[in-house]
Amino acid sequence: MGEVNLTLKDGSTISIEQGKTVYDAAYSIGAGLAKAALAGSIDGNMVDLNHKISEDANITIITDRSDEALDILRHSTAHLMAQAVKELYPDAKLAIGPTIENGFYYDFDIRKPFSPEDFDKIEKKMKQLMKEDIPLVREDISSDEAIRLFKELGEPYKVELITDLGEDTVSIYRQGGFVDLCRGPHISSTGRLKVFKLISNAGAYWRGDEKNKMLQRIYGTAFFKKKELGDYLYKLEEAKKRYHRKLGRELDLFSISDEAGAGLVIYHPKGAMLRHLIEDFEKKEHLKRGYDLVVGPQLLKVDMWKQSGHFDNYRENMYFTEIDEQLYGIKPMNCLAHMLIYKSKIRSYRDLPKRYFELGTVHRHERTGVLHGLMRVRGFTQDDAHILCTPEQLLDEINGVIDFVGYVMDIFGFEYEMELSTRPEKSIGSDEDWERATAALKQALDDTGKNYDINEADGAFYGPKIDIKLKDCLDRKWQCATIQCDFTLPDRFDLTYVASDGEKHRPVMLHRVILGSIERFIGVLTEHYAGAFPTWLAPVQAIVLTVSEKYDSYANQVYNMLLDAGIRVEIDTRNEKLGYKIREAQMMKMPYMLVIGEKEQTGGGVSPRKRNGEHLNLMSVDETIEIIMHDIKNRR
Repeated sequence: MGEVNLTLKDGSTISIEQGKTVYDAAYSIGAGLAKAALAGSIDGNMVDLNHKISEDANITIITDRSDEALDILRHSTAHLMAQAVKELYPDAKLAIGPTIENGFYYDFDIRKPFSPEDFDKIEKKMKQLMKEDIPLVREDISSDEAIRLFKELGEPYKVELITDLGEDTVSIYRQGGFVDLCRGPHISSTGRLKVFKLISNAGAYWRGDEKNKMLQRIYGTAFFKKKELGDYLYKLEEAKKRYHRKLGRELDLFSISDEAGAGLVIYHPKGAMLRHLIEDFEKKEHLKRGYDLVVGPQLLKVDMWKQSGHFDNYRENMYFTEIDEQLYGIKPMNCLAHMLIYKSKIRSYRDLPKRYFELGTVHRHERTGVLHGLMRVRGFTQDDAHILCTPEQLLDEINGVIDFVGYVMDIFGFEYEMELSTRPEKSIGSDEDWERATAALKQALDDTGKNYDINEADGAFYGPKIDIKLKDCLDRKWQCATIQCDFTLPDRFDLTYVASDGEKHRPVMLHRVILGSIERFIGVLTEHYAGAFPTWLAPVQAIVLTVSEKYDSYANQVYNMLLDAGIRVEIDTRNEKLGYKIREAQMMKMPYMLVIGEKEQTGGGVSPRKRNGEHLNLMSVDETIEIIMHDIKNRR
């Protein structure tokens, strides 16, 4: 055999004998690297350590320091868990077991749900299999052979997956007597797995379709170091305390009722106030930036959705209704009405850009299995805007939206990351328009000087987009703002402007949101602040608490003074002990508690307490108002 030349990440090259493995290549670089190696990348394709190299290539050795390492570790741990389940419960049928952002899961068809006792047994079996250091061996076989194999093993879900793939060959992995369908790559043996923990279980419909059988899903996570697992488990416990549905119930913010329907949010007075404050902030900030407020209808004739491409590309996510034998689509997006506003009169280049802003309520048909509190609902409101501009104005408009996002995220205390999502397989529009739109978004991202990722083939069906994901206090990422560049819909709806040459030209349209879904943002905000909203956002900013009924009259005077100052205030004159009242107000996360007793009434003031336990000295009501108003003015 001859030799192959391998180009390393730093540009240097090595030569090894043709047919040698990735592990051999790592060893030729250094014994330490070979010991640390988990997998490899050949010309950008992830492969196992025992993958044989047959021709010249670019190679990267994956170690626990590589970005891809954790995903490989967790994927292999998912297989370890599946092997343990099969050995403990031989009748269990295997479905799928992918990695997710913070770990992995595996779905099983099993007679009864897993219990905490089952988790203990499974983890114990996993540790035993880990100690046995069982090799994970890849085989590439024909699909027909794989179907026969999994039929013999009694794994109908694997047979269905292979059949739907429609490939000539598939890859399987064997570890001892356990066999799974998988693309890989995986670590070389179970002994190389480190620390793991099974987290929870839940029901999950096969392929996310409620018409299919309900399976049992086990969630888990894995890390390279015990400390990393410990930190994650701490954040997980903290997340449970901060869970927005729990806090939403305790703080009386909102509810989701089966009587009303799944995925439909009912705002209680305090939640409605929180939402109003966010929306009012947004309206003022948009008006400052030259946006016009508009409102579109909830229903539009289905012909418009056909013209836009939504009917062909998005209708599975839409609701429809018939009125007077005419089919209407309930809007899942706000863009169509905004284009009709633009089209209502002749536009000159001097009129552009036009920025239409709507807090538009939309409805989307989400599967029952993916609904999740405020984070995934069927009816929600977007802080939606559409900017129509000339091609020459496009870059400045994109930059303006990016600056707007940064300003808002700073106010709410969020860090964020950006990514560019490119053309998906299911899309409309010409290659030229997609290239122009993608280039404009990329240039705007480059202008920020910040790092961003490329998310291939995940754009909207009508244009590429910048997705902005905020990070909360537990380092979780949430989809937030998006900026979508669209040359296609203006063409489909024949939008024009008269340019300086006197001819009609086509404008470009930006679809954009800053917070995104108001529902999701409130959910994220609730968990980020653990329900202790800053004073300017708190539904109730202060509460007046009386020591006894003797001070009710003076307490009502104080209450009215705060109301007159524009402070959102409540009063508690119940015949309860003061300590009980204070504890209850603290549980409701109220920023200020103003105690009224003999000292306060005699001195004509109040004794404020903050929700963090800090006691302020007796002060006048005017001084108290000034402190609270200072927090509001500075958005604290």
